Amino acid sequence: MDRILLAGLMKAELPGHTILLCDGGFVPWNDEIYLGIDETFGTVDKFTPPEEGIGDVIPAGTLTMLPNGDASAIALSQPAFQGSRIRFWIAEINEVTGQVIGDPDLQADWQLDRTTMRSKKGSRTLDIDMVSMAQRLLAKVEGIVLSSASHSSIFPGEKGFDNATGLGLNFAWGVASPPRGVVASNTGA
Repeated sequence: MDRILLAGLMKAELPGHTILLCDGGFVPWNDEIYLGIDETFGTVDKFTPPEEGIGDVIPAGTLTMLPNGDASAIALSQPAFQGSRIRFWIAEINEVTGQVIGDPDLQADWQLDRTTMRSKKGSRTLDIDMVSMAQRLLAKVEGIVLSSASHSSIFPGEKGFDNATGLGLNFAWGVASPPRGVVASNTGA
């Protein structure tokens, strides 16, 4: 009877470099090889489980890496890497063949938010704070309005709003008049 092993896989898609890590040894999957260490950026030290978000706070987590010296820690902290996609999977591995069985289970699809280098005597770590890819849904786009100029800036040559003039103003329900009710004032001496 074949035994099934579990492996954690991480793929960080950075501009100009993709980090493919697994939690030991190597795992071939999807025409890529996931290794225990990336020669440029080092290896994973620990993963802090994600904190669930409530309301307008989204899930976030921290990945701590052991970089291959100062240069890799600085390289991984480039501003251009912010927003890079980082995914984590749990894969079932056939012990005899070393091949992934089926499709790994996607655990997280995040983006790199910020990095923090920490130095202690004799060691250096790099914390990578990550947030859910859903953070894009919370981005404010305050410069886009329902006007001809704004519409044309997004869709050049489209003139659909040019003749939309003389329309009445629309007010949200309940805001056209001041609120009714009792107004209290301080009449005491």
